[in-house]
Amino acid sequence: MRETLTSLSSIAEIGADTIIDVRAPAEFAQDHIPGAINLPVLSDAQRAEVGTIYVQDSPFRARKIGAALVAANVAQHLQGPLAAQQGDWQPLVYCWRGGQRSGSFATILEQVGWRVRLIEGGYQSYRRKVSEALYTAPVQHRLMLISGGTGTAKTALLHHLHAQGAQVLDLEGMAQHRGSLFGAMKGGQPAQKMFESRLAAALSGLDPAKLTWVEAESNKIGARVIPPMLWHAMRAAPRIEVQAALAERGRFLATAYRDLIDDPQGLVGLIDQLRPYHAAAHIDSWRALAKAGDWPRLAAQLMQEHYDPRYAKSQARAAPPVMATTLPSLDDDGLHHAAIQLHAQFS
Repeated sequence: MRETLTSLSSIAEIGADTIIDVRAPAEFAQDHIPGAINLPVLSDAQRAEVGTIYVQDSPFRARKIGAALVAANVAQHLQGPLAAQQGDWQPLVYCWRGGQRSGSFATILEQVGWRVRLIEGGYQSYRRKVSEALYTAPVQHRLMLISGGTGTAKTALLHHLHAQGAQVLDLEGMAQHRGSLFGAMKGGQPAQKMFESRLAAALSGLDPAKLTWVEAESNKIGARVIPPMLWHAMRAAPRIEVQAALAERGRFLATAYRDLIDDPQGLVGLIDQLRPYHAAAHIDSWRALAKAGDWPRLAAQLMQEHYDPRYAKSQARAAPPVMATTLPSLDDDGLHHAAIQLHAQFS
């Protein structure tokens, strides 16, 4: 049975037990429907081999070799990841265009006795829905931004709001980056398309009638670009500014960026990237603090001399916040109480 996607939410409405992406691993890594598993019918190398034969030799020979490879790979999936599935299991399968790869896989599964559903148009039809949601359709959600200087625990506050039942959109979590020169996370960032898939899925799962909390960002988080329709909505949204004492912010960053402390040489390398913006004496001083492991002092100096002046300049061009709140503590208790107050006042 072929399913036509009318919206991103229609994927969940299909009610499949498992979403299976049968494309090659490299295609899957670039982007896929959130929640899908990868059971490739051709490996990356096999896909390249069959494509080369198709172009340089014979389409018939390519299809014959491809069919043998597909059969062997599907057999491995049946004996491996799918071995425990019972007769009432219902998968949803897709490939690049909804053609030969997904059709071959579905045919074999149907012969086993499973009720298989295929996405009409494959991944490309899904990708069109993502593009429509992020590049064409206006964002319908009511947004409230959390702004504040570096180290004011904005992301952590967002998580505490979520724990209180508030509706949140964690852009840095989806981009796998903390949004600054020092913000890289282990594992690196997803591809832009994968970031957009995560974002579109998150937006489709939110209630437009409820307030959605979002951390204020520039239009890029690391190397990932916030799509235009969401970016326009964020620029027009009201914001709450979070403030905290410099020493408290330094203590928070010493915990939140613990991974940088564990890699002092990497930290020194990041500091060197600030040379175009600061005198050599400042860079040398920060390098010395990093090598000495004096993270709170280093964090305080970076905020005072690099991040805070840039934040103040950006806010001078922005609309004033609807509220500014100073948090005496950025530990879990302090953020918990702040989240309770904000959720009660605005949600």
